[in-house]
Amino acid sequence: MSTSSTVDRAFRAALYDTGDTALDTGASLLAADPAADAELARRGQEFVATAWRRGWQPADVVRIVRRELDDVHVRLVSALIRAQAPRDDRPRGPRWKAQLDELGADDVPRGDRFPYATAVLELYRLLLRLPALEPLDETAAPDPRDRRPESRVLGRIRALLAKAEATGFPDEAEALSAKAQELMARHSVDEALLAAREPSAQAPGACRIGVEPPYEQAKAVLLDAVAGANHCRAVWNEPLGFSTVVGFASDLEAVELLYTSLLVQATTAMTRAEAAQRAGGRKRTKTFRQSFLAAYAHRVGTRLAAVAETQVSDDLLPVLASRAVAVTERTDRLFPETTTTRLRGVSDAAGWEEGARAADDAQVRARPHLPREF
Repeated sequence: MSTSSTVDRAFRAALYDTGDTALDTGASLLAADPAADAELARRGQEFVATAWRRGWQPADVVRIVRRELDDVHVRLVSALIRAQAPRDDRPRGPRWKAQLDELGADDVPRGDRFPYATAVLELYRLLLRLPALEPLDETAAPDPRDRRPESRVLGRIRALLAKAEATGFPDEAEALSAKAQELMARHSVDEALLAAREPSAQAPGACRIGVEPPYEQAKAVLLDAVAGANHCRAVWNEPLGFSTVVGFASDLEAVELLYTSLLVQATTAMTRAEAAQRAGGRKRTKTFRQSFLAAYAHRVGTRLAAVAETQVSDDLLPVLASRAVAVTERTDRLFPETTTTRLRGVSDAAGWEEGARAADDAQVRARPHLPREF
């Protein structure tokens, strides 16, 4: 029997049937034929390539596998993506390449063949049913201006956010986050001015950012607030656990940085608030945490927007308005039909008050403009 025939039989038995019996049958066929491993891996790379044609990116696939399956499947799909990359027949942009660089390098042991074959088939079942996503343009070459030494700004922003995450003092964390947002806003304004003076073919791009359970609704609200404060638009895909953020390249990186950091800070503040509630003899539930994060997202969004506005003068408004129109048009092309959703589970008054207090611990106020060092 040829190795291709073994794989075909295993696929017919297991991939199109969701039952455990079918999975066991397919895994048994593969386990009994070690020579089929190379063909099995080749078919897996084909599944990965099909996912790319359907709009998925490496980070998206890893995220959905981690969400739906187990760590062994994450290692399997990472290995498939790495193996398929040299055979990818499309040019890819810097964000795609960065996602490849972030893949884990651990191989999956194949000592016990039946569990290995079972895991492979479980992974292929998932890859087979991935729906089509909105295609994000990852083929455009980077704008030559992106080679300027502006990474100093993002480096300073990362350093501020790292300090905010590490400090045990809420006032200091909020102040550091506000300063990071101020630098982000100024950086975005500088980019807008440069674009006005030196027109280029640069257009708004898009990226997907994971919005994972639990409390994903409140997290999506927080990401939307961060995106809005940084001249971007966010569209949440609840079933697949991510938001697509549309904006210019430097703004997208700022959104990723700040959202990730604020999520860490919010979780730390929520844990502290819950501990205080328990110490007072009041048992809290999921509604407390949901309400806390919803209030935190609302208040932080208001303050981020206020900080961003301090960097905008009247002469900048036409430039920023033009970029906002471009972002909106790109968003509308990607998502011609969107709906709104009502935030659920926000019914705990104590959770809301504690979340608002956590966001208010440091006043996010207009700060004096720093000397322009870049």
